[in-house]
Amino acid sequence: MKTKTAQPQTKTIFRALSDRTRLRILNLLQGGELCVCNLVDVLDVPQPTASRHLSYLRKAGLVVARKEGLWMHYRLAPAHSKSHEMLLQCLAQCFCEEGVYAKDNERLRTGVGSCRS
Repeated sequence: MKTKTAQPQTKTIFRALSDRTRLRILNLLQGGELCVCNLVDVLDVPQPTASRHLSYLRKAGLVVARKEGLWMHYRLAPAHSKSHEMLLQCLAQCFCEEGVYAKDNERLRTGVGSCRS
């Protein structure tokens, strides 16, 4: 009899990492918690698209969310294992090596991702 564990399976985590938009979200969340509206603006995607990707990342245990008023705020989930910690470190290094992630960070810094609430 199989029992469900609290930690996501490795295949679920790697499937979550197989999408460029989800990687861009993880990159932006390295700087701290962001509102979904920030992500929508920086990534230039519709809100339902961003929410779908964020839901996938939540199911994989890579991000956590909290609701504030009408908005959802997301941040990276704390590492739940040594392998999760090492994966986050590897991603951080990869993000430094590709230009699209730097451009996203710059767009966020210059206020492209400012909520209009």
